[in-house]
Amino acid sequence: MASDLWGRFPLLGDNNTVQAGNSCFSATQSTVLKGVRFGGVPIVLLLNFVVFLVLLLVFTCIRKKLWDYGRLALVAETEGFNEISRRRYGRMTSFMSIEEPEYERGFCSWLTFIIRMDETIVRERCGMDAVYYLSFQRHLIILLLIVCVLSVSVILPVNLSGDLLENDPYSFGRTTIVNLQQRDKLLWLHTVFAVLYLILTVVLLRRHTSLMKGTKRETTQKTLFVCSMPLTTTEDRLRTHFTEAYPTCQLVDVRLCYDVTKLMYLITESKRAEKNLEYYRKGLERQGHREVINPRSCGHICGCCTCRGCEGVDAVEYYSSQVTKLDEALKKHKETEPRALGMAFVTFQTASMAALILKDFNALECGTVSGQMGGQHEIRRITCGCGKEPQPSSISEQLKLKKWRVSYATHPNNIVWENLSVQGLCWWSRCLLLNILLFILLFFLTTPSIIISTMDKFNVTKPIYYLNSAIISQFFPTLLLWSFSALLPTVVYYSTLLEAHWTRSSENMSMMYKLYIFLIFMVLILPSLGLTSLDVFFRWVFDTHSERKLRFECVFLPDQGAFFVNYVIAAALVGSGMELLRLPGLLLYAVRMALARSAAERRYVKQNQAYEFEYGAMYGWTLCVFTVIMAYSIACPVIVPFGFLYMILKHLVDKHNLYFAYLPACLDRQVHLGAVNQALAAPIICLFWLYFFSILRTGFMADTSLFTLVVLCVTIFICIGYTCFGHFKYLSPHSYIVKEEDQNSDGASENSTSSVYLPKVLNHDPASKSPSRFSPHLSYGTTDTSPAFLSTEEEQRDSDI
Repeated sequence: MASDLWGRFPLLGDNNTVQAGNSCFSATQSTVLKGVRFGGVPIVLLLNFVVFLVLLLVFTCIRKKLWDYGRLALVAETEGFNEISRRRYGRMTSFMSIEEPEYERGFCSWLTFIIRMDETIVRERCGMDAVYYLSFQRHLIILLLIVCVLSVSVILPVNLSGDLLENDPYSFGRTTIVNLQQRDKLLWLHTVFAVLYLILTVVLLRRHTSLMKGTKRETTQKTLFVCSMPLTTTEDRLRTHFTEAYPTCQLVDVRLCYDVTKLMYLITESKRAEKNLEYYRKGLERQGHREVINPRSCGHICGCCTCRGCEGVDAVEYYSSQVTKLDEALKKHKETEPRALGMAFVTFQTASMAALILKDFNALECGTVSGQMGGQHEIRRITCGCGKEPQPSSISEQLKLKKWRVSYATHPNNIVWENLSVQGLCWWSRCLLLNILLFILLFFLTTPSIIISTMDKFNVTKPIYYLNSAIISQFFPTLLLWSFSALLPTVVYYSTLLEAHWTRSSENMSMMYKLYIFLIFMVLILPSLGLTSLDVFFRWVFDTHSERKLRFECVFLPDQGAFFVNYVIAAALVGSGMELLRLPGLLLYAVRMALARSAAERRYVKQNQAYEFEYGAMYGWTLCVFTVIMAYSIACPVIVPFGFLYMILKHLVDKHNLYFAYLPACLDRQVHLGAVNQALAAPIICLFWLYFFSILRTGFMADTSLFTLVVLCVTIFICIGYTCFGHFKYLSPHSYIVKEEDQNSDGASENSTSSVYLPKVLNHDPASKSPSRFSPHLSYGTTDTSPAFLSTEEEQRDSDI
């Protein structure tokens, strides 16, 4: 068995050097990924820096001249503002804010504003989720700063002290761990520093989570979410059950859930048609003549077309008919019986009451209880919570309490109401099918290396073989890898949306985990092992009859570290510039504007072009690059300074986008805690890398190999135990103890938010409707009203475009 295993992974030659002729990047000898002077890092750095400056200049020009794209569209739904939203954003849409803000006065004033922005400003504008996210990034910056100092000042000189590779000062391999001899005692230093980096990561992330737990709750703990109820359950029956079963718990509100997907669609379209109609009615009153539009897609662009089938119609009459049709459809839909979903939101007076009921349904209790049989003899027996029933009532059998699943309700803004109708077998089969299709798509096209290997098969790269240029060998491959890794989040994002998650938190969690796993395979694992795709990876793992040309020492080739250094440089400079421009959003914005049928619809597109910040995708993307940095922080310490640069630029770009470009989200804290757990994988992968290297150089039984293996096993055991405890701790009764400060904070939160568990389009709160207090028209993304946005001439000019 052992001989067969070592036969599959031939490691070293007789002279303790890496065998020649092995293929790492593809099954054939690639002519693209060839070593150049210092791995091409200086040339790649210069090229990426030039591209970054160009992107920054383009963004600054767009920001000054074409600021219609790039700011927050806060006036999309003025009638949907509640009290908290009005306090948070009312200052941005008032008529008083006509003076140009400080960060708009200079050419780069926005940059200094972003740097000086403190946590208070972020919390008021972007919410607590942005505070958690930026705090997480700041702790990673501190961690990378410490790792950068240690790796550059200690690990890098140690690697340079070796003499296994040539003494060429332009050789990148001299800076890597490969330069050390097989039995060099200094290899112990690398292992110790890897353990130190793991401890530093745990300590800093622990500090981050402690700061998160120290903040006041934003979501209520007084409302429970009950599902798997009989479809015939009514609000009166639920009130009767909770009143009889828990007489000490005062019930405040009960909301049953119904299928509102079509209803929400009709209401949204009706409001949209009413806004379009109001736009042209005001134009008629102001100008005295009727507008003519082409009521087809791209009709606003093809307004001059006179061919058959493209005749213009009166705008007021067209949108009046649209409003009438939608009102009739809405009235007809409301007359039908709504489809119950077997779910309900139950709100109690205090958090302790809700915790008592939640404990009764979920917690496992073991101990002795007293009871009576026939009203005469007291019986004491040992019980366990397994199979125990919650408190009964006179209608318990009708409500089928045993099938109920009870949990804390999330914030109403966190719920995706139209997805609640997708549940049970339908949801699981849909989710499984989508992920199978996603896996098949990425199975063969996992890394850009497959394109490079395909080019080699047709000798496309033969003419450039003799150029030996860093631009060819390093810049374009790393840029290609970054482009593919930038495209992957889009694919994962839409596949996650189609899964129909009930909450935005679970949607972001799923997106983060899937994106991180696929990115790690695409960016780190497969290129490190010299594999082109998951297809080759699985054939390499399971095919015992292959030629076995793929070896573990591919991870530690001198040029391999340079490849990832160049990737981090591309992610830091080109990636940051592209995130500022937000080209995917710009393209989507342009397409929607082109498809608009009239000036009113173009205005609607402008007002509804801002989206919530996708924390799941951003966490997955950031953690992927962070994992690459930490994985090679010891084997290739040159990567860490560029990783530190990446994290600083990423932090500044995200602060800008959170403040100016995205709507605030309302997520559960578990999303941010999940990112913390995911970040712990980075130093663990670094230990894995050192363990493989130690086996390659010294064998299984070497001291460094055994020590690294023990540390890995202990770390993985602790992580698994912590994860399992987190999943099962809800079974413990101690998890339902409500602290006094939580009780007080929940009371304040409840009174301030008045959380109503209804979709926003169905929540007819009169306090939330005061459109007269807000600006009637702001262009896409504007946060501050200016005279240009308030004048009728601007609206007229917009209608003429």
